[in-house]
Amino acid sequence: MKIYNTMSKEKEEFVPIEEGKIRMYVCGPTVYNLIHIGNARPMIVFDTFRRFMEYKGYQVKYVSNYTDVDDKIIKAAVEEGVDCQTVTERYIAEVEKDMADLNIEEASAHPKATEEIDGMVNLIDELEKKGFAYAVNGTVYYDTTAFKPYGKLSHKNMEDLQSGLRELKVSGEEEKKNPTDFVLWKPKKMGEPYWKSPWSEGRPGWHTECCVMAPKYCGGALDIHAGGEDLIFPHHENEIAQYEAAHGEQFARYWMHNAFINIDNKKMSKSLGNFFTVRDVTSQFDPMVLRFYMLSAHYRSPLNFSKELMQSAKASLDRILSCIWRLEDLLPRLKEKGMSKEEEEVLKKVEEYTALFSEKMEDDLNTADAITQIFELVRLANSTVKEESSKDFGSIMKESIAVLVHVLGIRTDKKEEKLDEGLEEKVNALIVKRQEAKKNKDFTEADRIRDELLSMGISLKDTRNGVEWQKI
Repeated sequence: MKIYNTMSKEKEEFVPIEEGKIRMYVCGPTVYNLIHIGNARPMIVFDTFRRFMEYKGYQVKYVSNYTDVDDKIIKAAVEEGVDCQTVTERYIAEVEKDMADLNIEEASAHPKATEEIDGMVNLIDELEKKGFAYAVNGTVYYDTTAFKPYGKLSHKNMEDLQSGLRELKVSGEEEKKNPTDFVLWKPKKMGEPYWKSPWSEGRPGWHTECCVMAPKYCGGALDIHAGGEDLIFPHHENEIAQYEAAHGEQFARYWMHNAFINIDNKKMSKSLGNFFTVRDVTSQFDPMVLRFYMLSAHYRSPLNFSKELMQSAKASLDRILSCIWRLEDLLPRLKEKGMSKEEEEVLKKVEEYTALFSEKMEDDLNTADAITQIFELVRLANSTVKEESSKDFGSIMKESIAVLVHVLGIRTDKKEEKLDEGLEEKVNALIVKRQEAKKNKDFTEADRIRDELLSMGISLKDTRNGVEWQKI
């Protein structure tokens, strides 16, 4: 397995700290609102990485946190007239609904920042004792000049950083020794949640939580630390500075970061009115379509989102799932007999495409090219598995495709489409009427009825077994 390491800016052969085991930490969301599709991309990408590594036989300890104390949470709580916990508990539940819909595997642990304050106070105290932090009037700052490798992840030069930030000091930061220094602990303000510490009643800075929770729940230094590319600087850079100064060891061997999502080729932004939550998208498309769409491009490439591209992803995924469902329907009718030489030759091609799937995934999680191998298997299955095929052959073909689809985290169960009772009667009546029109060779009327059904959100497909319909 080769991974592009943000630290080295190169693909590196993956070598875990412990053979056969992976300690992986993925930065989770700040829980003050519904998650947007940008939040969903790292969830889907790194869940897929985990699934593939488990498929390859690794035991993965996968930890992802919830940031449940933050200025945005406090603002939301004030606006609603409730306490912060009411806001965070509500949105943690909503995040978990979205993750379940997207088929994200349950993490080994989901630590919350508010439950790890003691560990953060201890870390800050250790940094102060070692000369990497200093306190001023109840605020504790990290002294970035004391950590010589500062900037090594983002490949930023300290002198350039300081000159760039010198003019950007905000009110309340006049006490900092250096422009690049960042807050480890901040005193409370009126109405804010707070905890006791040796410096003041207050709360930790955001950059401190993960370098406490990651080693605690993963069991030490990390094999992989992952998240969106917006976290490289300053968040992950600051985590490294704290952890490595306190512990005197490398925080993570590999750093993985996914690229941004654009909406119709523009940056997603609430101010531009092109901001979509996961719930917005899954109200129009099956969550598996969104997951498949996210994996259709390499995770380090920017991903453009549009309704048209989602429709295309749906059509592609339908092609894969339809093949699996056809094979499932066909299997009970296949005969128990030995495989023919032709079938055995086809299975050699199956092995080749399966090996290519792994080869592409092992090349820095190249899901886009891995999906191409699944389509090759679908093409092969559609052209070779017939009513006269052996059951063993049909079973192997179906399982070969289904296993790889499951590695990508795509559910293959067939959902029974349901409509409101009155609407279902109308749809069925129109289908019967259309069949009569076709029987009478009144194709103009048949087309008109098809268009009417499309306007109702119903797509038709003529098959050997009759007319099938689905909601679109």
